[in-house]
Amino acid sequence: MSESLHVELNDRQRDLLLRGLRYVRSSRMLEFREMAEITEDERRDELGQIRQLCELLDRKSRKGEPAAV
Repeated sequence: MSESLHVELNDRQRDLLLRGLRYVRSSRMLEFREMAEITEDERRDELGQIRQLCELLDRKSRKGEPAAV
């Protein structure tokens, strides 16, 4: 997640995106995967990236700034 994409979101769009990311994170945490598909470290990294996106969007919404995704 080193590249930045700047997107202007209104409050409604930001809320929808946050809800979607939280849904995806929950789904990925509960998902059953074959051991050969993904390592535990890769799974943790994936969940961490989703959490970072949620935190970034949530922090921007509290400040009233446009989100940079």
